[in-house]
Amino acid sequence: MQASIDAVRVAGTPQGPVPVVVLEVADEDDVVPIFIGFNEATSIARGLEAEDIGRPLTHDLLLDVMEELGSRVDRVVVNEIKERSDGRGGTYIADLHVQTPRGETVIDCRPSDSLALAARTNVPIEITEDVFEDGRDESETFEQLEDIRTVTGEM
Repeated sequence: MQASIDAVRVAGTPQGPVPVVVLEVADEDDVVPIFIGFNEATSIARGLEAEDIGRPLTHDLLLDVMEELGSRVDRVVVNEIKERSDGRGGTYIADLHVQTPRGETVIDCRPSDSLALAARTNVPIEITEDVFEDGRDESETFEQLEDIRTVTGEM
């Protein structure tokens, strides 16, 4: 299923504020929220804004290194939710598909990192039907949450 980053917001939880990247899925009303860390959320938002802050941050550096080695990100696939042993939801799993001089390779990565790279490169984001069904939520739930840039005061 084709997806895109709708927003990077901050949700209030019993544990305090938690960033969430909201994925829109083509032809669906529901969204897939993925709760992530503040650093990753800020990096995704910066990538979406194409903001140049002078020196490369980690995700910018990774793309620069890949380019120097003749590689490029081809697509991102969010393909699994592994249930946590403590019963507090699941951990999303993603694959980063990279074209290299030796052909395509697939790299296991955190969804937040793969989405930060996708935000910088405009590559397709895919989500499996199982992940969509397991992770879907009503879009209205996330529309009223504050944007990460407002909360962190960055950008």
